[in-house]
Amino acid sequence: MAGTPAKLSAGRVGRPHGLDGSFYVTGPTSRLLAVGTIVTVAGTAALAIRRRAGTDARPIVRLDGVDDRAAAEALRGSELTVDADGAPMLAEGEWWASELQGCEVRDGDRQLGTVIRLVELPSCEALEVRPAAGGEPLLVPMVKDAIRNVDTTSRRIEVDLDFLGLAGSSRPPRDGDSGGAP
Repeated sequence: MAGTPAKLSAGRVGRPHGLDGSFYVTGPTSRLLAVGTIVTVAGTAALAIRRRAGTDARPIVRLDGVDDRAAAEALRGSELTVDADGAPMLAEGEWWASELQGCEVRDGDRQLGTVIRLVELPSCEALEVRPAAGGEPLLVPMVKDAIRNVDTTSRRIEVDLDFLGLAGSSRPPRDGDSGGAP
């Protein structure tokens, strides 16, 4: 719908924490969970974050109007979203996962596939790419050596197949192989 701001996922309502309506957020985007932020719960109710505790990996929040454990339990599993217009500004070279999903991944004229999602790995984030030719998804680390350019306006990400070890291959390597032709 034209004019409707894009929504960013802030996570999902997890299990309640305590008796006051607080709950854990699963799959959190911690930057979007600041006190005072307006979140939409399950696509319907827009509520302000009243309290934020826990860690970035396991945040605990309390929303206005969610005042007891039963109310928090009733929301369990609901998606929490934030209007992109209300999201914090990102630094140069940073993107929201939703901006990258659906982007075409290429190395020059060679199309590798389409970004399915952003995956958080212990050492970095990676793009999970559905190969254009089918087969197993490919993980592309979001590091300078692997990513040449990200253009979210044209929905295109340029990568370096040499760095990924795929320059001479028609398919992504499988565990235990070098990625070359059989």
